[in-house]
Amino acid sequence: MSRIVLYLVLASLACKLILGKWPWDYLRPTPTRQQAVFRARKLLGVEAGASRQDIIEAHRRLLVLVHPDKGGTNGQVHEANSARDLLLDELPYES
Repeated sequence: MSRIVLYLVLASLACKLILGKWPWDYLRPTPTRQQAVFRARKLLGVEAGASRQDIIEAHRRLLVLVHPDKGGTNGQVHEANSARDLLLDELPYES
């Protein structure tokens, strides 16, 4: 029994070293665009039918909270910017 566990641990380490991912990472489904849009809406706190102005205002409110000068991090700012960009890309084109 202990040999099996040892082999599994070694195989996991080899997978991480060679492929860059743990074996269980391959079992997770890849996120879809709809999941990313859902997470972006949740992060900015906007509804599904939000207008361009609503998205921009929500982004500004979030940036006040997560800006590095206010105790946030650069990663949080980048995440907020990505969420804003993704939601703006989802809006129908206005001519």
